[in-house]
Amino acid sequence: MAKRRQPRKKAAPRKKSSSSKKGKSKFFIWISIPVGVLAFFYFWYETNGMIQTSSHFHEIIPPGYKSVGLDVSHHQGEIDWDLLLNEKGFDTIIDFVYCKVTEGSDHLDTQWERNREYLNKHGISNGAYHYFNPKSLPRPQAAHFLSVYKIRSIDLPPVIDVEDEGFSDEDLRAKVLIWCEEVQKATGVRPIIYTSLSFYETKFRGKMEGYHFWIAAYSREPQYMTDREVLHWQFSESGRLPGISGMVDLNVSKQELY
Repeated sequence: MAKRRQPRKKAAPRKKSSSSKKGKSKFFIWISIPVGVLAFFYFWYETNGMIQTSSHFHEIIPPGYKSVGLDVSHHQGEIDWDLLLNEKGFDTIIDFVYCKVTEGSDHLDTQWERNREYLNKHGISNGAYHYFNPKSLPRPQAAHFLSVYKIRSIDLPPVIDVEDEGFSDEDLRAKVLIWCEEVQKATGVRPIIYTSLSFYETKFRGKMEGYHFWIAAYSREPQYMTDREVLHWQFSESGRLPGISGMVDLNVSKQELY
């Protein structure tokens, strides 16, 4: 019969060298420095990046315009309008708000009804916009928008948001025109076309007779603001206001919209 194997004695644990401890402490130091720097800038941004007061807001508004406004959608989450307008007093400076209603032929913005209800209830001048898909048929998009948006006599004109390339510039203009005509037919109001400075300059300027434009440009005031057909200027896409999660678009208008 074979003999039973004797269990081996466990080796005594080796003591960690002081050099190993030093290496680990250096590692934690090097890790903590960038983390600390990032945390500092995050909290600085949270406290200083926010436009805290209406007087602070006044300082960043381009001069020479008659009205100041926001445009909002689900990207801003559930806005605390009471905090923004009442507690923080921004009702003295925000004259109008545009809210996203629909996109394409089947998407409904999740915050449309909530935003619309608050603004109507508190008498804030507001309007509705549709995000246009230029590679889809325009009539179903107009029908979708009109099935949700019910215009009131005091509403601001509806807006079509045109940011994406079409199959061609001619096709894009033709489809935008059809959407606008359908909406005007149903509401009695001619829509405004929102677009980028580049799109306005290369695709629309002088080619949409009778229509007004809302231009987005962030680095400088567009020279086209003197055009009679241009009404509004979106001068920032990175505004940060109390009660609004994340960034929000800031706008000025040549019109009195209140």
